[in-house]
Amino acid sequence: MSWIARAASPNSLRVFEAAARHLSFTAAARELRSTQSAVSQQIRALEEHLGLPLFERIYRGVKLTEAGHALFVSVQEGFATIDRTIDRLQHKHRHPHVNILTDFSFAAYWLMPRLPRFREQYPHIDVRIVTNQGVLDWRAQEVDIAIVFCDERALASGVPLLFHEDVFPICSPGFLQRYGPIEDLESLSKAPLLTLTADQGQSWLDWPSYFEQLAGIRYLESSELTFNNYTLLIQAAIAGQGIGMGWHGLVDDMLESGMLVGLHDLRLRSPRGYGLIDARPDSPGEAKQALQEWVLGCAAPSSRE
Repeated sequence: MSWIARAASPNSLRVFEAAARHLSFTAAARELRSTQSAVSQQIRALEEHLGLPLFERIYRGVKLTEAGHALFVSVQEGFATIDRTIDRLQHKHRHPHVNILTDFSFAAYWLMPRLPRFREQYPHIDVRIVTNQGVLDWRAQEVDIAIVFCDERALASGVPLLFHEDVFPICSPGFLQRYGPIEDLESLSKAPLLTLTADQGQSWLDWPSYFEQLAGIRYLESSELTFNNYTLLIQAAIAGQGIGMGWHGLVDDMLESGMLVGLHDLRLRSPRGYGLIDARPDSPGEAKQALQEWVLGCAAPSSRE
């Protein structure tokens, strides 16, 4: 740090900023609860240390020199940066935050409908949701909690289970009237099917594995509409464009409202499911613990059996 930088104390720069903003030593003194002569002395001392005139004294006031204007811009930017940092630090202290990583489907159909209850219970905790539709790597992101679709090995390693993968065909009531009844795999295989791709290595069930696990057969893949986003698939199912695969825990509200119909006789349950992962076990905190306990409490006990 140079001698000049050390000489320009924060207090002298604050006095300079006020005087430059008002273009008046008197107004600056009033704002700073000082006197006009004290402000004038501070400015004169700063100019002497810098070796530059910062103000031109004019009739009934002052105006900035070219050097004064350049310093004024820099000082304002510097003080603004400091103020923003202080506000952010104080906000963080007052409002701890928790970052959650999950997929679009879970965020839209499970987490978001329930989150208002958490915010009512913990209004001081800020929740930030990070979503991705591919394989979720929580180790590479700045997140505290990950709610991810886990295979058997992950769940066996002690990852808390929210609910098992429990799937069944879903469609709109109008679609079922047109194409139904759909009571077996043969009639299901002949209907237009809506498919969620797993082209990024996701481990959830798709139609081929569904048919193979239920009946040991592969159906003819000749009537599919494919999506890489479960929200779009659900909208297509509601619009009567085909039969999608519904996951218990995600589509429950739409079944209850009558927007969708579940073909529960064709249900399939796998040992996989959504798990809750502490992405930063070495960074405990009351906010993170509160959210983890709340998420586990929201998951129905019967779905974790």
